[in-house]
Amino acid sequence: MAPAIDSEAIERVFAWLVDGCRSAPEAIEVMTELCERLTAAGLPIARGAIFIRTLHPEIMGRRFLWRPGAGTEVSEAKYEFLKDVDYTASPVVHVYATGAAIRRRLADPDCPMDFAILHDFRDQCLTDYLALPLFYSNGEIHVASWSSAAPGGFTDAAVAALEQIAAPLARVAEVRSLRRVATNLLDTYVGGHSGARILGGQYRRGDVETIRAAIWLSDMRGFTERADRMPGRDLIALLNRYFDCQVPAIREQGGEILKFMGDGLLAIFPIDATVPDTGGSDIGGVCGRALSAARKAEAAVAEADWGGLEPKGAVRFGVALHVGEVLYGNIGSVDRLDFTSIGPAVNLAARIEKLSAEIGRTILASADFAAHCRDEIANGTLAPVGSFALKGVAAEQLVYGVA
Repeated sequence: MAPAIDSEAIERVFAWLVDGCRSAPEAIEVMTELCERLTAAGLPIARGAIFIRTLHPEIMGRRFLWRPGAGTEVSEAKYEFLKDVDYTASPVVHVYATGAAIRRRLADPDCPMDFAILHDFRDQCLTDYLALPLFYSNGEIHVASWSSAAPGGFTDAAVAALEQIAAPLARVAEVRSLRRVATNLLDTYVGGHSGARILGGQYRRGDVETIRAAIWLSDMRGFTERADRMPGRDLIALLNRYFDCQVPAIREQGGEILKFMGDGLLAIFPIDATVPDTGGSDIGGVCGRALSAARKAEAAVAEADWGGLEPKGAVRFGVALHVGEVLYGNIGSVDRLDFTSIGPAVNLAARIEKLSAEIGRTILASADFAAHCRDEIANGTLAPVGSFALKGVAAEQLVYGVA
């Protein structure tokens, strides 16, 4: 005999959802606590899943999958998954398309097995499957699915309870999704550190701070000529492949991408004011990591396959490395701001980057930057190239290059 459903416990679950699941700050915690509350109320849930589509340049959606004793695991599906037959022929897609619930009593010999995954569920000894639409306030449809392994599956009371909580669960999912979408978009367009600052409230014009950082400024050689001769789509494809050679190297070494300027890239490597156990700054380590990123990017560009857009080795670039204080924050007009870095240190990096093209070098570093790369100078990685007069800079600047 199926256990009785505790209706008062279901009402408490409903109230908890309406209150925003404040005891579960993270989405994964919401799923775990929800399923635990439902099973404690007598619902025989052997598998619970929520499918949320999202706005992300690489990720189509996320799945929160709960099983008793295993907790919740989160998986992400890329856009390529939209073409996978396991996805296109799934009950989840059917609910997306129709907005109608699906119920399949798997223990019934006459149960329609019209979705391939139902055979897998039956093989796992699941006896019942219910997929419910989660309606967002803007009309979007997302999905929650529930499975049981109990003899006879879900009772009518259990199905009614799951239907009862669908609306407040949709509101919770929508609110959490909107914040994640905001985070994804900010991370994509302004970078992780900048995005965190903006979400933290630093979004007013003039919200700036002075920070010390290693500065990266790079530029593709011959971009103007390519822009004149290449079709627009090919040029964009080339740029994307080109930036794929730099961005991972920068991020791996702790750098933050601030801006793409056509073929140019501005990044910073923030320097901690203090380092545990020393009381001093990590300026030497940061400069070493920035130089390592530049060398990895140089190797990646040299070895890149440009997909027939350019011959291997034809794309060249220059990168300038400097260290100094920058103004970091919101700059712009009243209703259109940019979170970026400016200051004399950035200007000097730009001048050194222009010099790299003039003297045919890929990586150039200022003397201030090189002063914190003692090991690299000692082992011959960095060596002086010469002193140069740079436009807008009063004194000649000693510049270092990779040997």
